Amino acid sequence: MKKTFIRLSFFLIPVVVFIFSFTKQAAAQNIASDSLVFERLSEIKIMLSDERLWDNRWWYGWLGAYSAATIVQTGVWIGVDDLSTKQDMALGAATTLIGAAGQMISPLKPNHEWQRIALLPERTPEEKRIKLLESEKLLQQNALNEKIGKSFKTHAICTVVNLGSGLVTWLGFKRSVWAGLGNFALNTAITETQIFTQPRRAMKDYDKYVNKYKFSPVQPTPVSMSLSMYPGGVAFLIKF
Repeated sequence: MKKTFIRLSFFLIPVVVFIFSFTKQAAAQNIASDSLVFERLSEIKIMLSDERLWDNRWWYGWLGAYSAATIVQTGVWIGVDDLSTKQDMALGAATTLIGAAGQMISPLKPNHEWQRIALLPERTPEEKRIKLLESEKLLQQNALNEKIGKSFKTHAICTVVNLGSGLVTWLGFKRSVWAGLGNFALNTAITETQIFTQPRRAMKDYDKYVNKYKFSPVQPTPVSMSLSMYPGGVAFLIKF
């Protein structure tokens, strides 16, 4: 019996030493991982907050400008008797109304996703990880939306609308070709300015974030281990 106990002790001592060293190493890794999550979360909060501010300024600014132009031109169209002026105001109001409608379907329009993520709890390390993952998804989506807003497709859609307005002026209203070109050029200048002034902060933030943390992946849920002894054996359990 005594010999059996001695053999078991020789067997358990290296196991316990290994478990202790492994637990210590895992705890150190978890602390480092938690610190990294906190750092990322703090940085990405600032990025998303700034992006939201600039996106809202751009979106509401252009929506207000298009809406005001539509109201003014509609008022002039109703109040004047000159046929040419009425035609120009009606066409102008229709064009700016399309511009206002475009803001409603713009990929950069305000959304409540930022507020939803801001309300996510972050009391525990695991909650911080979940909030970070959601924040990273939103940052990536914001960058993609900005790319879409400045893409060839957006330019093409605006060009088609502007070209249609110019053709209506030239052929529909029976004006000179120069009047049609002037209408096209004016509307193109407005829409290109709108596209040019679209925020691009998310694209820069996302590239900066990826380049800074690409070699520091967020660790999964911390490892938990347990050791239990029972008559005739030892149980060692690791949970990931």
